[in-house]
Amino acid sequence: MNRRQTVAAMAAGLGLTGGSLWVSQRGIPGGRSRSGGRLPIRVETLDAHGSTAGEALVPTPGTVTVVDLFATWCAPCDDQLEVLNAIRPEYDEVSFVSVTNERPSETLTRADIAEWWNRNGGAWTVGLDPGSELLSAFGASGLPYIAIVDGDGTRRFGHSGLAGADTLRDHLDGLVE
Repeated sequence: MNRRQTVAAMAAGLGLTGGSLWVSQRGIPGGRSRSGGRLPIRVETLDAHGSTAGEALVPTPGTVTVVDLFATWCAPCDDQLEVLNAIRPEYDEVSFVSVTNERPSETLTRADIAEWWNRNGGAWTVGLDPGSELLSAFGASGLPYIAIVDGDGTRRFGHSGLAGADTLRDHLDGLVE
């Protein structure tokens, strides 16, 4: 685990969100992650509303993808999911994927995460990234974190904290027209 992943994991354990966790950001030119790896990253997916148990590549290859990084303990993440639910019907050609870096355990099971997802109205693929590879690859500085990735795998937008519907529409409209 690199230093960024360690800091993010420690912050998650302390319940820090948004601006309370500062990790320096760098872009991902050409789809490269900060560690030199390439996107997409394979994640485990859960059996929940709009999602099936298995694996998925994030972002979805060849498709404009909205990547939502969240945690079940993160109150603004509930609000971000509400925003995504509001705009998703406008973008049939866009893939939406939500991923948590929480580690399933005796106290937080996959079923608990799926229940949170269902309770908050999630209706697309939801996955697990317990190694925080996506947080690191996107240079996320807090949760929620939204990335919009074009069909070539290049991040076109990244935002830590709650991203509004109009902001997301502005960035998506430029990629799907």
